[in-house]
Amino acid sequence: MTAVQPLQDWWDDFRIAIVFLTRLPIPLPAAPGNLAQASRTFPLVGVVVGAISAMIYAAAVDLGLTAILAAALSVGAGIVATGALHEDGLADVADGLGARGDSLARLAVMRDSHIGVFGTLALILAVLLNVVALAALALPGEVAAAVIAAHAGARALLPWVMHRFGPARPDGLAVEAGRPSRTTALIALGIGAAILLLLEGPARAIAAAFAASLALLLALLARRQFGGITGDVLGAIESIARIAVLLALVATR
Repeated sequence: MTAVQPLQDWWDDFRIAIVFLTRLPIPLPAAPGNLAQASRTFPLVGVVVGAISAMIYAAAVDLGLTAILAAALSVGAGIVATGALHEDGLADVADGLGARGDSLARLAVMRDSHIGVFGTLALILAVLLNVVALAALALPGEVAAAVIAAHAGARALLPWVMHRFGPARPDGLAVEAGRPSRTTALIALGIGAAILLLLEGPARAIAAAFAASLALLLALLARRQFGGITGDVLGAIESIARIAVLLALVATR
């Protein structure tokens, strides 16, 4: 192995993660690895998406728009960059949890391409919370640190959930992605924790604890209601953890 091979492996994993988690135009490596291994770079993808959102916010403020309008454009930019991947998961999980019946019935509802009342309300609430939280932070520097930390920190939790909780179905995204090793999950958590250092004072610890707690609760709820995790559950965990970071930052200002 050459000295640059580990860096090449990280770059390849990063490209795999970018293709999986976003709509950004980047080619896959010539010999694609597996997504479970590439999940160590999930928080780095969060940095990219967060940076896009932060730049849109700053540009909107420079153009003279109010904080609430800048925040709406910033959140919209993040949704476009990811193809609404996580929001789609959040809506499906909300519909699944709101459905009657056993785990198979709930999973069937989640696979339905139509969005129900619970999913619609979950999306509305999620977007509102994201926008209002960014607008409350207001200053472009604060928003940049917050949105990058939130996107990275939320995605850092996903490999740990994938490692710790089994899939709900014998097929589907959670199965195809595989289960990251403990080492991979810890690397992702470490990167996410390092990025949270962008935040000042006790806010970073509170934000991390709040996000991790909600991620664990949702994963446990998914295991009880669905029999395990799915790609939609991972998307919902990212969305809720990201909101948790932003709310913690607003509350500790």
